[in-house]
Amino acid sequence: MTTVAATRPAPTARTGTHTAGRPHRSERRAGALLTAPFFVIYLVFLIGPLLVGVVLSFFNTTTVKDGLGEFVGLSNYSEVIGDPQFWDAMWHSVLFTLLTTPPLVILAMAAAILASRVRRGRVFYRLAFFAPYVVPSSIVALIFLWMYTPQIGLIPKIFGAVGLPVPDFIGSTSGGWTAVTLMTLWWTFGFNFVLYTAAIQDVPSDVYEAAAIDGAGPWQQIRHITVPMLGRTTSLVLILQILASLKVFDQIYLLLGGGPDQSTRPVIEYIYDTGFTSYRGGYGAAATMVYFVVIVVISAAWYGLRRRRATRTAA
Repeated sequence: MTTVAATRPAPTARTGTHTAGRPHRSERRAGALLTAPFFVIYLVFLIGPLLVGVVLSFFNTTTVKDGLGEFVGLSNYSEVIGDPQFWDAMWHSVLFTLLTTPPLVILAMAAAILASRVRRGRVFYRLAFFAPYVVPSSIVALIFLWMYTPQIGLIPKIFGAVGLPVPDFIGSTSGGWTAVTLMTLWWTFGFNFVLYTAAIQDVPSDVYEAAAIDGAGPWQQIRHITVPMLGRTTSLVLILQILASLKVFDQIYLLLGGGPDQSTRPVIEYIYDTGFTSYRGGYGAAATMVYFVVIVVISAAWYGLRRRRATRTAA
C-alpha cells in the first residue's frame, strides 16, 4: 500500500499578521508613540514660530500693541532689502564668520590630534579644552571685559610689559573685532575639539601600527593618515561652525553692544534692535525671514557641493 503524502506549501515566515522583514503593527505604533513628543516639540517650538514670523512679516505689527496691525504686503521686505544698515549688519556677521571659522577648525583639529597622542593626563587635557564651552556667555563676556579694561586689565598689562602699544579693545572697531574673536576662540573651541576627538578614536590602530612598521614617524602618520581620515569630520565641523558664526549675537552684544557706532553689530542684533528697541515687530520678522533664506541657501549650497563630491568619489 502506497501512501502519498500531501504536499503543502512551505509556510511563510510571519510576525503576527505581517510577513517577515516588515515591522509589526504594534512596533509601528510604538515607534510613533516614541517619536510623538519630539514631533510635537518640533512643531510647537520650531515650525510654529517660523509660520508666525512669516505671517507677521506681511503686517505692520508693533510689539507694544495687540494684534497684527495693518496689512502691508511686501513693503517690509522691500524696506529690508533697501536698508543699508541691514546689509552692513549682514557684512559684520560674515566678517565674524571669516575671522573665527578657520582658526576654530584648524586649532580644534590640531589640539585633538595632539591630545590623542599624549600618554599621560589625556583626560585632563580633554576636560581643560572642553570646559570653557559650558560656561554661560554672560560670564565669559564679563571675564573678558575685565581682561580688556585699560590700565587694570590683564591683557593691556601684558602688552605694556613687553613694550607693545595697547590696542583699544572696546573703543575701536579693529580692537573690538580682535577682542570678540579672541573671546569666541577661547569660549567655543571645545565643541569642535570634542567632535575631532571622537573621530580620531574611530581611526583603527592597525593603520598606525602598519605605518610605524613601514618607518613612518609621528608627523608623517598625522599628515598621511590622521588628517585625511578626518575629512568627513572636517566637513561637518566646517558647516556647523559657519552656521554658528553667522548666528552670532550674544558675545558681541554683551562685550561691545555692537559698537563703537554700530561698527560691529551683527545682523541678529540688528533684528533685535528693530523688533524690541524700535518696536517694529513686522519689520523685524521680515528681516528675520530674509536672513533665514540666506542661511538656507548657504546650507543647501554646501550640501550640494558635498553630494557632488561624494558622487565623484564613488564613481
